[in-house]
Amino acid sequence: MGGLSGKAIGVVRGGPVWLLPALLTLAVTLTGIDSAQLWRDELATWSAATRSPGELARLAGTIDAATGPYYLLMHVWTALAGDSTTALRVPAALAMTVAAGLLALLGAHLVDRRGGLFAGLLFAVLPSTSRYGQEARPYALATALAVLATLLLVTALRRPAWGRWTGYAAAVAALGLTHLIALTLLAAHAVVVLICWWRGPTAAGIAAPAGPAVRDRRVWGWAVALTPAVLVVTPLLLRARAQRSEQLNWVDPARLDDLSALPGGVAQSSVVGGLLLGIAALGAARLRRRALLPLSAVLLPVLLLFAAGAVVPLWVPRYLVFVVPFACLLAGAALASIAAPAALTVVVLAGLLGLPDQAALRRTHEWPRSAPVDYAGAARVIADGQRPGDGVVYSPRHSWLFLDLGIEYHLGDPPRDVLVTEDEVARGDLWAAECPQPARCLAGTTRVWLVVSGRHAEPLAAVPGAKGDALRAGFAVAQVWQRPGLTVALLTSRSGR
Repeated sequence: MGGLSGKAIGVVRGGPVWLLPALLTLAVTLTGIDSAQLWRDELATWSAATRSPGELARLAGTIDAATGPYYLLMHVWTALAGDSTTALRVPAALAMTVAAGLLALLGAHLVDRRGGLFAGLLFAVLPSTSRYGQEARPYALATALAVLATLLLVTALRRPAWGRWTGYAAAVAALGLTHLIALTLLAAHAVVVLICWWRGPTAAGIAAPAGPAVRDRRVWGWAVALTPAVLVVTPLLLRARAQRSEQLNWVDPARLDDLSALPGGVAQSSVVGGLLLGIAALGAARLRRRALLPLSAVLLPVLLLFAAGAVVPLWVPRYLVFVVPFACLLAGAALASIAAPAALTVVVLAGLLGLPDQAALRRTHEWPRSAPVDYAGAARVIADGQRPGDGVVYSPRHSWLFLDLGIEYHLGDPPRDVLVTEDEVARGDLWAAECPQPARCLAGTTRVWLVVSGRHAEPLAAVPGAKGDALRAGFAVAQVWQRPGLTVALLTSRSGR
């Protein structure tokens, strides 16, 4: 440990402070990046990213406007890199790598180089960094942009210049386009800017020359810098608000218990989340006024989302992953106050405590992790027994499990979806429309693959409504396969016997 600490301190003194955290984060996030199957949210990303820009625009107008800009980015990426599991997740791994490096730089600005180094290293070993650095969703990119915007704010407040404010404006606009809820971070930025204007940057924990004219430039520079973000994000926000009832119909109102569970939720480990919270509290006490920005960047987004989530369905812990780097920054300040070997021991301890969760998230991204959904296994069953002319039916169809997308992704050339009258692309949606008279649409099909969510000894009995009635009347079960989270059955026509 002494040798390792010596090397780390050597990097701090003689090399870029961001290098070790970035390299460690890249190594951790790339390890086992394709081990877990794409889960339901990533299947939605795949479905959207493989559509044309016009089809993406229709999708944004129907259900998923808030994620539309991210889907467009992924559309460009998949056109270049393909749509394998690794290809879909690499942008997130790179984003987390950038976040770790930027966090180290931000820590060096607000604390010192040792504080930035330990903040970045701690961030690298958190299970949440791996979890969202291995997911084809916008959270890792939002995390990187949140740190970038905050770093650019600090540099602009120290030495106001329109070039710096322009960079800040671009980062904030990109943050809003990537993750609307991450704009709650601006509440923390507003607190710091207003205190700089009122009492000077030192009172806000930012070392910079003060003066009345400089203060005026700071507050007006910040206000002007927000204008492009407001213009760009407002139409997206209004559209997303109109889609909230369908997009978030699975979310419950926020309760006080949710706050106590949040550290474990955002860290993806209750033990590591508790450890991070404790060390961050010590760091906040050590920093005093310099803790204003990182502490506000943690607390204000949480409190704002909780208050909103108590009224409308918005409280989802992963929406707050972008606050984790700022908690790590506070923790890094605490670690910087002790000897390097002891600080690195704490980082290693956090990594070791998170190992069970690190291993679990590389098995499945589903929650709870004890309930994986094996889309690939179900697809292999169909591929092994598929014949020309076969059909496939999914139950439920309008579900966040996206059974059809999961089978299509892994199978490539699935059987004809016999009940579909208009697919999800044509509808500008994430779900296809099914035949209102299933018996008529099933006529002439002699073999049907039935994919049902959950484990069912009698899968036909698990299909509700007219679809279930038509299947039970026209088909018999020839064979059943159980896969984690799914049941696959081969049905043969009764009339064809």
